[in-house]
Amino acid sequence: MSCSFLEFCRLQDLKAVRDFLFLSQKTEPVEEKNLTENELTWDTSDWESAWDSGDNKEEEATSASKVEEVTTVQSAPWLQDCVVSLSPCSDLLVLAHDQKAAFLSAKWRSVDSGREEMTLAVSWTGTLSNDEGECVSSSICIPLASQKRSSTGRPDWTCVVVGFTSGYVRFYTENGVLLLAQLLHEDPVLRLKCRTYEIPRHPGVTEQHEELSILYPAALVTIDGFSLFQSLRACRNQVARAAAAGSDVIQPPPLAYKKWGLQDMETIVDHSSVGIMTLCVFDQMRNASILGGFNASVKGSPPAMCQYVTVGGGPYTGFYYAVEGSSQPLLSHVALAVASKLTSALFSAASGWLGWHKNKNEEEAVQKHKPKVEPATPLGIRFGLPDSRRHGESICLSPCNTLAGVTDDFGRVTLLDLARGICIRMWKGYRDAQLGWLQVPEERGDREFSPSSALPRRHALFLVIYAPRRGILEVWAMQQGPRVGAFTVGKHCRLLYAGYRLMGVNSVTSQGWQLHTQQVCLLDPITGVLRTVNIPFHLALSDKKSERAKDIHLFKRLTTLLRSREVEPDILESEAKSVLLDIKHPAIKKQALESLLSNKNPPVSCLTNITCSLYDTLKQQDPEEVDDALLQFCSSQLKLLQLYTGIQNLHSAADTKTCSTNDSLDGIEEELSRVGPTLQRYSKLTLRPSVSFAQDSPDSPLPAQAFLSQMECTEEGELRVIRGSETEWNQLGNFMFWGCLSGKSPLHKVCDTLQQAGIGPQQLLSLLLSVWLQREKEVLQKPEETVRNLHTLLIALSNMKGAVEESWDPQSVSPWWQQVRSICIQSHNAAAALLAALVAHHAVKACITSRADSKLQSEWEAVSLELEQWVVCVRQLEDVLVLQTLLLVPPPQGAAGGAAAQCSIKTLLEGGTGGIADSVSKWVFRQNLAPERLKEILQKKEDKEEDDKLKQKAGDGLKEQEGKSQEDTDTDRTAELLVAVCQRFPHSLSPDLLFAHCCWEYVVQWNKDPEEGQHLCWAVEHLRLVSSPHIQLGICTMMWSTFIVKRLSAAAYLMEKVGKAPKDRLCRRDVGMGDKAMTSFLGCCVQLLQILMEADSAVEEVSAPELSVEEVWCGAEGPASIAELALEQRGVHYPLVQHHCLLASLLHAAMTFSLKVKPLSLFDSKGKNAFFRDLTTIQLMPSGDMDPGLVSLRQEFLLRVLTSWVQAIDDFSSSAPVTSSAPLPSCGPKADWWPSLCLELGSLLQVNPDILRRHIVCELYNQGLDLRAEEVMLEVEDKDVLGSQLLVLTGQRLSYSLLHSQSQTQAAMELLARLPPTLCTWLKAMDPSELRCPLVPLTQTSRLVGRLIEILPENHAQYSLALHLLEAVEALTTED
Repeated sequence: MSCSFLEFCRLQDLKAVRDFLFLSQKTEPVEEKNLTENELTWDTSDWESAWDSGDNKEEEATSASKVEEVTTVQSAPWLQDCVVSLSPCSDLLVLAHDQKAAFLSAKWRSVDSGREEMTLAVSWTGTLSNDEGECVSSSICIPLASQKRSSTGRPDWTCVVVGFTSGYVRFYTENGVLLLAQLLHEDPVLRLKCRTYEIPRHPGVTEQHEELSILYPAALVTIDGFSLFQSLRACRNQVARAAAAGSDVIQPPPLAYKKWGLQDMETIVDHSSVGIMTLCVFDQMRNASILGGFNASVKGSPPAMCQYVTVGGGPYTGFYYAVEGSSQPLLSHVALAVASKLTSALFSAASGWLGWHKNKNEEEAVQKHKPKVEPATPLGIRFGLPDSRRHGESICLSPCNTLAGVTDDFGRVTLLDLARGICIRMWKGYRDAQLGWLQVPEERGDREFSPSSALPRRHALFLVIYAPRRGILEVWAMQQGPRVGAFTVGKHCRLLYAGYRLMGVNSVTSQGWQLHTQQVCLLDPITGVLRTVNIPFHLALSDKKSERAKDIHLFKRLTTLLRSREVEPDILESEAKSVLLDIKHPAIKKQALESLLSNKNPPVSCLTNITCSLYDTLKQQDPEEVDDALLQFCSSQLKLLQLYTGIQNLHSAADTKTCSTNDSLDGIEEELSRVGPTLQRYSKLTLRPSVSFAQDSPDSPLPAQAFLSQMECTEEGELRVIRGSETEWNQLGNFMFWGCLSGKSPLHKVCDTLQQAGIGPQQLLSLLLSVWLQREKEVLQKPEETVRNLHTLLIALSNMKGAVEESWDPQSVSPWWQQVRSICIQSHNAAAALLAALVAHHAVKACITSRADSKLQSEWEAVSLELEQWVVCVRQLEDVLVLQTLLLVPPPQGAAGGAAAQCSIKTLLEGGTGGIADSVSKWVFRQNLAPERLKEILQKKEDKEEDDKLKQKAGDGLKEQEGKSQEDTDTDRTAELLVAVCQRFPHSLSPDLLFAHCCWEYVVQWNKDPEEGQHLCWAVEHLRLVSSPHIQLGICTMMWSTFIVKRLSAAAYLMEKVGKAPKDRLCRRDVGMGDKAMTSFLGCCVQLLQILMEADSAVEEVSAPELSVEEVWCGAEGPASIAELALEQRGVHYPLVQHHCLLASLLHAAMTFSLKVKPLSLFDSKGKNAFFRDLTTIQLMPSGDMDPGLVSLRQEFLLRVLTSWVQAIDDFSSSAPVTSSAPLPSCGPKADWWPSLCLELGSLLQVNPDILRRHIVCELYNQGLDLRAEEVMLEVEDKDVLGSQLLVLTGQRLSYSLLHSQSQTQAAMELLARLPPTLCTWLKAMDPSELRCPLVPLTQTSRLVGRLIEILPENHAQYSLALHLLEAVEALTTED
């Protein structure tokens, strides 16, 4: 309600700006510069010292102290030496010094509190000067309006106009790009000022034209705003086109201007262009008679003139008038004498344009030949305010163009009336003052009761004076008003007042615009803060006799009183009462009462007494004088306070005998016993410890202020609850009903009190149910008692007037009971909602029965739509309770975890047909339940006997055998719960649907974190458990296209690029997972594609399943389930799937055994092109015989895979007993399926499988795994070749034991001597180093030779050699 000084923006990097602008400044005495620019001549170095306003000479004497001050940059008034200009939209600030300038643009940033804050950050710095020796002398930022129809008043862009000491005026964009430059006069530019369009407030006000005025020491140039606006837009477009096209020269458009030579004034330092003014007829006749004498003739219509006011010296203020639209002075017959002087054209095309990006020769030419300057048209002074010793320093025009503030060198601020040309007020003691104006519109509510409310809004005018010597900012009401505000500020600040708005606006385009402009800003260079002054309109009316000012003073007193916490309640009551009664203005009285009622300090009794006193006082006054709105507000607040006190007293009453009730609850008790075990289990799970804050506790009392803020009185005298936040709503419900529900308060009395207060039963019902649902934990501790109380309350509310309609036909749905149902349907508190539904169902039955009895139809059972809906609702809530109980089961330690999902009937229906399966699948993921374990649980459900046992267990409640461990018990209970949920949802949770959703959930979770390869493995396992091939096929294709194919292609291309199994870093970069995770991923890809091929083969044999939902859940609306989406998928092209499976298998093998291979190079061009295409499309596949070179590459790769596998299983088998081959693991490099996979791949890759089998046999014997080799040997077809290969291997073994072994025995040496020479020579030629396991027991070698004899035919060339070997081995064996 008073003046305020608000920070609205901060400057960033101000120190960097200062360092940039004053980089070359040295710490030496600075000479006095005789500059005419006001902002640069202020010598403010001695502001920190004591200041004597009376002695003018002291200022000059202390200038020597500047030498010491410059060294301390922080305190030096560097900003006073700069040219500063701020856009009226506050989005661009220009700081310039000498030739340098910095542009700061608006940016928004978030501060620590989360609030958005505007800052001005440096957007451009650089040098503006083109000529040597010229400096910036003045600048101005002009925002240009957008021409788009959708614009709401923000500027399109801002033009920076800079005047130089050379006389040049240059125009720049916000990014420092020069648009155009012009030499208008060969003297320094003193001031740039702008006038923009303002919407006329009154019909008689002359509409002003937009213009830019440029002041020189003896001339004034004005540029028409419309012409300037179009020229600047054109230049900006040209610059943009030139930058895009790379062209150099831009021809600026011509610019219209007027140039006046201001005469009859010694020195001019500042000016104001007041605009067009029209004299009244009397003033016109008076001027004619003074200038032309008695016989002067007068024109019929007064001429329009432009008024210019200048300040300086001799005279101190000068008034100039230029007749608009002609080259003549005011009166035509007087002008004949000076006509010759005015022959030059006022409007002339601008000469002396400068282009951009000219070459050096052109630049030199420009510097040598300055452009021609048009001569000024002389304009004589009309009159002035002569004061020979006083010199004006600045002039500031008011927004209404009728007043101006002038500062001078005597430390005075003078207020001028421009229409009359006189000084009307003067302030003393404001040396170096800076001025600004504030125009404040009247608030909308101030004139509601005045008879002249239809008139346009009034505006108040305030003059803002900043006195830097005193560090004070003052606000004065115009014209003779008091000082309405004063603020202590820094001594080095700058007051920034634009005095204009957007250029390019007119009466049509400005309609509906909200112009966001700050009128006055104060820039503090120490803190870098921009502040603005906010003044309420009523301060213009505040004088000693103003009642409103007195009321505001009283209101402030009341506010202060309420803030102080030490005041006793009695004193507070008496003080506040006297203040409220003393306030006269109704609006302020109402505001004061609102402030009192919203304060937390006064007790309820105090508030009631004060409101009652005020109400009584208003009632005693004359009804015509009393404001109806205030009286009604008082009455409603008093009613609310009495209601609050009444309810509070009822809850605190000790007598609760009236709570007992004889309601018949037989039906509900049966239902309670039926759902009791589930409720107990649910209650146990919800009672887990959690953290909460004391102030959020539902038991905390509701303050009267909160109660009042949530209630309002309607015009009919009824009360209405305002629906605020959920917390506030629950607090109010707690206050009204929890005492009744918990049995501590008289139910019927509370209901009667609320009904008499006039609160609608629908709102009371909503409050009752909200507190019932919110306090579910307390309800479940004593379910029988709370249910009985809820039943009583529900019946009481139903019997209220306006609850259940009198005309309600039980065959239709009642809105009252529908409200109860909709609240239960939306609730996430399943147990409380179920209990509420059971109570409501019972109440509806009783209601319908009583209505049927009244109509003598008791012999028939009443059937109604209402009851049917309740049956469905109760069944749905029972389902939700069982499901929610399952979802609340905490995950085991170390599992993925996450918050338990909250479900309600509404969320399940909105989740679509797969919503239930989806929520259970998320629970399965949280529980880390293995697919096989889930399958076991679901099989138990299908087993009838097991089902009966589980039912019996559920009936026994929570009694468990003592012998079981706690963990096993919990696991069994969880399995029980899951089976119970599946029984309640036989269709929505059918095994196929659940496995499908679990599969999708796991693959989604894997996609979030691909390092968790187990998730993808389990997704594939879940998919494998789906019995329907149609669903399998659809999910496979969706998984493939959504998650798999992109990563698989990345892996294939990466391996092709590096030519081997890539390292961890490369895998993470290209595929998004580590090397181990990628190996697992490729294995899952193979399995997925195999499942897809199997499903595709089986689709034809089985019909598609029909998906259905339970009868009570058939109203589901939402996304389709995964199974439904899967059934909609198109069939796949089997050869293409097989082709991809082949590639995935090769990649998996390469990664598992870290082999070198370029996988895509194992295929021809057709094969390569077919990869990673949509599996549903038919592609051109490789056919016919493959190129032998490719086949040999493939064969080599498969042989390397088999070798690596044999080496891998050797470590595993080395610890196994020799007599029997140990079983191999089912996954990893030692898995037993690798040989069969290689053989399968070989047949697909056109590699001879017999070669692979022979290779396996040789490698196994080579590794010393003879038993495994014998198993594989049975499958080899070409035994001759195998025999030859094994013969060499046997020879290597014997050679090692006879010739190369470290422990050669005497017997072995003798045997070697007895051997045939051919065999001996052959053995010596053998190289046992090729054997990976040379030290094999002789018994195994003996068996191998025996096999050789069996394999080789007798006519074989090496058969005799085999016989010799047999003899040698037998001899060795006998020796051992």
